[in-house]
Amino acid sequence: MRFVPLISSHSDPTPWLSLGPLMLRWEGGLHAQWPSAVRRGLAVHAVHLPGEAPVEEGMEVLRHGLGADFLVIPVGRPQTREAGFRILGQLETLLEATSGRGIKLALRLEPGAESAMLDLLRQAHGEAVGFCWHPGILDAEPLADRLWCGVCEPGTDLRPLQALGYRWDMALAAEDPQTFRSEAAALEAAHPPVLFPAEMPTTALGRPVVPDDSLVFGQHLNPESRRGHS
Repeated sequence: MRFVPLISSHSDPTPWLSLGPLMLRWEGGLHAQWPSAVRRGLAVHAVHLPGEAPVEEGMEVLRHGLGADFLVIPVGRPQTREAGFRILGQLETLLEATSGRGIKLALRLEPGAESAMLDLLRQAHGEAVGFCWHPGILDAEPLADRLWCGVCEPGTDLRPLQALGYRWDMALAAEDPQTFRSEAAALEAAHPPVLFPAEMPTTALGRPVVPDDSLVFGQHLNPESRRGHS
């Protein structure tokens, strides 16, 4: 799991050049130094939209050509069929706009909205849409195969996520590089990288997947070592 800074789109990116990639919290515009920073190789992993007008916000982000991997869209539980159709319409428009750009959509779900949104996407065959994990998600397991990015806070317990084998980027809100380095180091020490989920998935025949014999687990993944440190 790699911890990356999450900064305001109005922040000067220059102090962050050595800490890329970054995630951006979109606040309606970009600091004037962003075009120069992107030319100098500062990568943007994800842009987190406010979600008040996701189509307009997403189109504005795309206009700036940041080369982001993901657009992260906050989504609440659809209370009515009309609300569900409206969400699907917004996602369809954004999928069309991002087609061919190498950008994927990741939903940041309201706590408790997991089941309803999974059902809605399943009915619409929305397999191209993924999810952004955050500490408010009550049960990440149903989302595990489409968790494409995440957001956490200092002190967040990431063990349930590690148990699922999650090892991608995790954003940490940051105001300055020094504080980010300190908070990220604490999280890295508390949550060493994982290679496999705690419970291996099963094959189509119902047998557990077995890792290759040549792979060696780190000490933190050895059950005997864990007992000795509990």
